[in-house]
Amino acid sequence: MASAAVSHSAPDRNSPASSPELPSDASLDLVTSGYPRVINGDTINIQGSRIRLFGIDAPESQQTCKNASGRVFDCGWKATVALVDHIAGGTVSCRSRGVDRFGRTVAVCHLGSEDLNAWMVANGWAVAYRHYSLDYVPQENAAQAGKRGIWAGSFMAPSEWRRAH
Repeated sequence: MASAAVSHSAPDRNSPASSPELPSDASLDLVTSGYPRVINGDTINIQGSRIRLFGIDAPESQQTCKNASGRVFDCGWKATVALVDHIAGGTVSCRSRGVDRFGRTVAVCHLGSEDLNAWMVANGWAVAYRHYSLDYVPQENAAQAGKRGIWAGSFMAPSEWRRAH
């Protein structure tokens, strides 16, 4: 496993993943940089600041999906590991797009010049969170067409999974 740390806990129905991403003008354009601790497939922590990746929704930590042969796998865990492995101890910079109702920064994050939010969706480990943004729909369409990540089989949308659990 890469050197980025992973923190794992049971899903929280009141987690920022399920909360509205509400812009707060005071927080826009705030940049946070550092070595992240990956919380799950769409949340990281940099220097004590919890950051929800804007415009994407990854499977929840305890969520399962089915692969192409119908076999159940821990897609929430796989999404988390994919993000950890991709960051691989690198420095991440995040530009705030607002603050959610739990006070967490909602941001677009980059590893060098690469948009991590887009990478998660393009590789099939998150979906475009259309309720908040259409920014990552092209990446989702490509991941679905290429049967990458969760698109290789079947899954419940993370937002639906949270409502059901």
